[in-house]
Amino acid sequence: MRTTTLLAVILIAIGIVAFGYQGITYTTRETVVDIGPLKIDAEKTKTFPLPPIVGAISLVGGIVLLVVVRKKS
Repeated sequence: MRTTTLLAVILIAIGIVAFGYQGITYTTRETVVDIGPLKIDAEKTKTFPLPPIVGAISLVGGIVLLVVVRKKS
C-alpha cells in the first residue's frame, strides 16, 4: 500500500470519528483543600470541542487525495 493511499484512508477515518464524537472529553484531578493531614481532591471533566468543519475538511481531504492517487495510477 502506498504512503499517500494510507494517508488518505487515515484522513477519512479521522473525519468520520470527528463527526461521530464532536469533541474529546477528559478528566483532571485537582486538590481543593490541603491542610495538614486533611486533603480533598475534586475530579473535573473538561471537553475539548471539535467543530464539524474539522471532520468535513479531513473527510474531503482524504477523499480528494484518494481520487488523485487513483487517477495518477
